[in-house]
Amino acid sequence: MRDYKVETEQRVEFIRGVLKESGARGIVYGNSGGKDATLVGILCRQACKKTLGLIMPCDSDRNYGEDLSDAISVVEQYKIETRIVDLTDTATEIKKAIGVSVKLTDPASVNIAPRLRMTTLYAVAASEGRLVAGTGNRSERYMGYFTKWGDGAFDFNPIADLTVTEIYEFLEYLGAPRQIIEKAPSAGLYDGQTDEADMGVTYKSIDEYLLSGQCAEKDLEIIRRYHLASGHKLRPPMLYE
Repeated sequence: MRDYKVETEQRVEFIRGVLKESGARGIVYGNSGGKDATLVGILCRQACKKTLGLIMPCDSDRNYGEDLSDAISVVEQYKIETRIVDLTDTATEIKKAIGVSVKLTDPASVNIAPRLRMTTLYAVAASEGRLVAGTGNRSERYMGYFTKWGDGAFDFNPIADLTVTEIYEFLEYLGAPRQIIEKAPSAGLYDGQTDEADMGVTYKSIDEYLLSGQCAEKDLEIIRRYHLASGHKLRPPMLYE
Protein backbone atom coordinates (compact mmCIF):
# COMPACT_ATOMS: atom_id res chain seq x y z
CA MET A 1 0.00 0.00 0.00
CA ARG A 2 1.16 3.54 -0.74
CA ASP A 3 2.14 5.91 2.06
CA TYR A 4 -0.80 8.29 1.69
CA LYS A 5 0.64 10.87 4.06
CA VAL A 6 3.60 11.24 1.73
CA GLU A 7 1.32 10.97 -1.32
CA THR A 8 -0.78 13.86 -0.02
CA GLU A 9 2.24 16.07 0.56
CA GLN A 10 3.75 15.34 -2.86
CA ARG A 11 0.51 15.89 -4.76
CA VAL A 12 -0.21 19.15 -2.95
CA GLU A 13 3.27 20.37 -3.88
CA PHE A 14 2.68 19.27 -7.49
CA ILE A 15 -0.53 21.31 -7.66
CA ARG A 16 1.16 24.36 -6.14
CA GLY A 17 3.96 24.05 -8.67
CA VAL A 18 1.51 23.89 -11.58
CA LEU A 19 -0.28 27.01 -10.32
CA LYS A 20 2.96 28.92 -9.82
CA GLU A 21 4.25 28.03 -13.28
CA SER A 22 0.98 29.00 -14.98
CA GLY A 23 0.37 32.19 -13.03
CA ALA A 24 -3.23 31.08 -12.45
CA ARG A 25 -5.07 32.47 -9.43
CA GLY A 26 -7.10 29.38 -8.59
CA ILE A 27 -8.54 25.99 -9.57
CA VAL A 28 -11.92 24.77 -10.79
CA TYR A 29 -13.05 21.14 -11.03
CA GLY A 30 -16.26 19.24 -11.66
CA ASN A 31 -17.68 18.03 -8.36
CA SER A 32 -19.80 15.04 -9.36
CA GLY A 33 -20.08 13.62 -5.86
CA GLY A 34 -17.99 10.63 -6.95
CA LYS A 35 -14.77 9.14 -5.63
CA ASP A 36 -12.36 10.77 -8.08
CA ALA A 37 -13.84 14.26 -7.87
CA THR A 38 -13.82 14.02 -4.09
CA LEU A 39 -10.12 13.16 -3.94
CA VAL A 40 -9.22 15.87 -6.46
CA GLY A 41 -11.25 18.43 -4.54
CA ILE A 42 -9.57 17.58 -1.23
CA LEU A 43 -6.05 17.73 -2.71
CA CYS A 44 -6.69 20.95 -4.62
CA ARG A 45 -8.22 22.64 -1.58
CA GLN A 46 -5.16 21.72 0.50
CA ALA A 47 -2.96 23.24 -2.20
CA CYS A 48 -5.03 26.31 -2.96
CA LYS A 49 -7.73 28.11 -0.97
CA LYS A 50 -9.20 29.43 -4.23
CA THR A 51 -10.48 26.01 -5.27
CA LEU A 52 -13.97 25.93 -6.75
CA GLY A 53 -16.08 22.80 -7.19
CA LEU A 54 -18.76 23.10 -9.87
CA ILE A 55 -21.78 20.84 -9.49
CA MET A 56 -23.29 20.43 -12.95
CA PRO A 57 -26.47 18.33 -13.04
CA CYS A 58 -27.51 17.33 -16.56
CA ASP A 59 -30.48 15.13 -17.55
CA SER A 60 -30.08 12.28 -15.04
CA ASP A 61 -32.38 12.24 -11.99
CA ARG A 62 -29.52 10.96 -9.82
CA ASN A 63 -27.64 14.18 -10.64
CA TYR A 64 -30.29 16.00 -8.61
CA GLY A 65 -30.49 13.40 -5.85
CA GLU A 66 -27.67 11.15 -4.66
CA ASP A 67 -24.91 12.88 -6.66
CA LEU A 68 -25.93 16.37 -5.56
CA SER A 69 -26.22 15.32 -1.92
CA ASP A 70 -22.81 13.61 -1.95
CA ALA A 71 -21.17 16.52 -3.74
CA ILE A 72 -22.45 18.96 -1.15
CA SER A 73 -21.33 16.73 1.73
CA VAL A 74 -17.77 16.89 0.40
CA VAL A 75 -17.59 20.67 0.03
CA GLU A 76 -19.10 21.16 3.48
CA GLN A 77 -16.64 18.77 5.15
CA TYR A 78 -13.56 20.16 3.40
CA LYS A 79 -14.70 23.81 3.13
CA ILE A 80 -14.52 23.98 -0.68
CA GLU A 81 -16.27 26.83 -2.48
CA THR A 82 -19.09 25.45 -4.63
CA ARG A 83 -21.54 26.62 -7.27
CA ILE A 84 -24.28 24.80 -9.14
CA VAL A 85 -24.73 25.17 -12.89
CA ASP A 86 -27.77 23.29 -14.18
CA LEU A 87 -27.10 22.10 -17.74
CA THR A 88 -30.25 20.06 -18.36
CA ASP A 89 -32.06 22.68 -20.45
CA THR A 90 -28.88 23.38 -22.41
CA ALA A 91 -28.46 19.67 -23.20
CA THR A 92 -32.09 19.44 -24.30
CA GLU A 93 -31.72 22.40 -26.65
CA ILE A 94 -28.45 21.24 -28.21
CA LYS A 95 -29.86 17.76 -28.82
CA LYS A 96 -32.89 19.34 -30.45
CA ALA A 97 -30.69 21.52 -32.66
CA ILE A 98 -28.41 18.64 -33.70
CA GLY A 99 -31.43 16.39 -34.25
CA VAL A 100 -32.49 18.54 -37.17
CA SER A 101 -29.42 17.35 -39.09
CA VAL A 102 -28.80 13.83 -37.78
CA LYS A 103 -30.43 11.09 -35.72
CA LEU A 104 -28.39 11.04 -32.54
CA THR A 105 -27.19 7.61 -31.40
CA ASP A 106 -27.30 6.75 -27.70
CA PRO A 107 -23.49 7.01 -27.28
CA ALA A 108 -23.45 10.38 -29.03
CA SER A 109 -26.31 11.61 -26.86
CA VAL A 110 -24.89 10.58 -23.47
CA ASN A 111 -21.51 12.13 -24.29
CA ILE A 112 -23.06 15.57 -24.74
CA ALA A 113 -23.31 16.08 -20.96
CA PRO A 114 -19.57 15.57 -20.24
CA ARG A 115 -18.69 17.92 -23.10
CA LEU A 116 -21.07 20.59 -21.83
CA ARG A 117 -19.46 20.25 -18.41
CA MET A 118 -16.03 20.70 -19.98
CA THR A 119 -17.24 23.85 -21.75
CA THR A 120 -18.61 25.18 -18.47
CA LEU A 121 -15.42 24.46 -16.53
CA TYR A 122 -13.25 26.22 -19.11
CA ALA A 123 -15.60 29.20 -19.32
CA VAL A 124 -15.36 29.67 -15.56
CA ALA A 125 -11.60 29.08 -15.61
CA ALA A 126 -11.04 31.65 -18.36
CA SER A 127 -13.27 34.20 -16.63
CA GLU A 128 -11.63 33.89 -13.21
CA GLY A 129 -7.99 33.04 -13.96
CA ARG A 130 -8.28 29.43 -12.83
CA LEU A 131 -6.91 26.10 -14.08
CA VAL A 132 -9.17 23.12 -14.75
CA ALA A 133 -8.29 20.07 -12.64
CA GLY A 134 -8.91 16.66 -14.19
CA THR A 135 -10.61 13.92 -12.18
CA GLY A 136 -9.85 10.74 -14.16
CA ASN A 137 -7.94 7.79 -12.68
CA ARG A 138 -5.45 5.30 -14.15
CA SER A 139 -7.98 2.47 -14.45
CA GLU A 140 -10.47 4.55 -16.44
CA ARG A 141 -7.73 5.94 -18.65
CA TYR A 142 -6.39 2.48 -19.52
CA MET A 143 -9.89 1.32 -20.44
CA GLY A 144 -10.65 4.51 -22.34
CA TYR A 145 -13.64 4.96 -20.05
CA PHE A 146 -13.93 8.71 -20.40
CA THR A 147 -15.35 11.16 -22.91
CA LYS A 148 -12.95 12.60 -25.45
CA TRP A 149 -12.98 16.41 -25.10
CA GLY A 150 -15.31 15.95 -22.10
CA ASP A 151 -13.95 14.71 -18.78
CA GLY A 152 -10.80 13.81 -20.73
CA ALA A 153 -9.97 17.53 -21.08
CA PHE A 154 -8.12 19.36 -18.30
CA ASP A 155 -5.04 21.48 -17.51
CA PHE A 156 -3.59 19.11 -14.93
CA ASN A 157 -4.60 15.92 -13.16
CA PRO A 158 -3.27 15.14 -9.66
CA ILE A 159 -4.63 11.55 -9.51
CA ALA A 160 -3.94 10.21 -13.03
CA ASP A 161 -1.50 7.55 -11.77
CA LEU A 162 -3.88 6.04 -9.19
CA THR A 163 -6.01 2.96 -9.78
CA VAL A 164 -9.58 2.84 -8.48
CA THR A 165 -8.41 0.58 -5.64
CA GLU A 166 -5.82 3.19 -4.64
CA ILE A 167 -8.38 6.00 -4.91
CA TYR A 168 -10.52 4.24 -2.31
CA GLU A 169 -7.52 3.67 -0.03
CA PHE A 170 -6.59 7.35 -0.33
CA LEU A 171 -10.15 8.45 0.52
CA GLU A 172 -10.16 6.17 3.55
CA TYR A 173 -6.94 7.79 4.73
CA LEU A 174 -8.39 11.28 4.25
CA GLY A 175 -11.63 10.43 6.06
CA ALA A 176 -13.94 11.12 3.13
CA PRO A 177 -17.72 10.63 3.60
CA ARG A 178 -18.65 6.93 3.85
CA GLN A 179 -21.40 7.11 1.27
CA ILE A 180 -18.90 8.17 -1.40
CA ILE A 181 -16.47 5.40 -0.54
CA GLU A 182 -19.21 2.78 -0.50
CA LYS A 183 -21.34 3.65 -3.53
CA ALA A 184 -20.86 1.95 -6.91
CA PRO A 185 -18.64 3.91 -9.33
CA SER A 186 -20.76 5.71 -11.90
CA ALA A 187 -20.30 8.45 -14.46
CA GLY A 188 -23.90 9.49 -13.75
CA LEU A 189 -24.65 9.64 -17.47
CA TYR A 190 -28.12 8.20 -17.01
CA ASP A 191 -30.22 6.72 -14.21
CA GLY A 192 -29.09 3.26 -13.11
CA GLN A 193 -25.76 3.53 -14.91
CA THR A 194 -22.61 2.06 -13.32
CA ASP A 195 -19.10 1.87 -14.75
CA GLU A 196 -18.63 -1.83 -14.15
CA ALA A 197 -21.98 -2.79 -15.71
CA ASP A 198 -21.13 -0.71 -18.78
CA MET A 199 -17.72 -2.30 -19.23
CA GLY A 200 -18.63 -5.84 -18.20
CA VAL A 201 -15.63 -6.11 -15.88
CA THR A 202 -14.92 -5.00 -12.32
CA TYR A 203 -12.39 -2.37 -11.31
CA LYS A 204 -10.91 -5.01 -9.02
CA SER A 205 -9.98 -7.09 -12.07
CA ILE A 206 -8.77 -4.07 -14.03
CA ASP A 207 -6.57 -2.95 -11.14
CA GLU A 208 -5.26 -6.45 -10.59
CA TYR A 209 -4.14 -6.49 -14.22
CA LEU A 210 -2.59 -3.02 -14.06
CA LEU A 211 -0.71 -3.68 -10.82
CA SER A 212 0.33 -7.30 -11.37
CA GLY A 213 -0.17 -8.05 -15.07
CA GLN A 214 -2.56 -10.87 -14.20
CA CYS A 215 -6.31 -11.40 -14.02
CA ALA A 216 -8.96 -13.92 -15.08
CA GLU A 217 -8.80 -14.80 -18.77
CA LYS A 218 -12.38 -13.70 -19.47
CA ASP A 219 -11.66 -10.32 -17.89
CA LEU A 220 -8.35 -9.97 -19.72
CA GLU A 221 -10.13 -10.27 -23.06
CA ILE A 222 -12.47 -7.38 -22.16
CA ILE A 223 -9.65 -5.23 -20.79
CA ARG A 224 -7.53 -5.68 -23.91
CA ARG A 225 -10.48 -4.99 -26.19
CA TYR A 226 -11.36 -1.74 -24.42
CA HIS A 227 -7.75 -0.60 -24.31
CA LEU A 228 -7.14 -1.22 -28.01
CA ALA A 229 -10.43 0.36 -29.07
CA SER A 230 -9.74 3.56 -27.13
CA GLY A 231 -6.27 4.25 -28.50
CA HIS A 232 -7.47 7.36 -30.35
CA LYS A 233 -8.45 8.92 -27.02
CA LEU A 234 -4.93 8.60 -25.66
CA ARG A 235 -3.11 10.08 -28.67
CA PRO A 236 -2.86 13.80 -29.49
CA PRO A 237 -4.72 14.85 -32.65
CA MET A 238 -2.93 13.97 -35.87
CA LEU A 239 -1.42 16.96 -37.65
CA TYR A 240 -0.20 17.38 -41.21
CA GLU A 241 3.12 19.19 -40.98
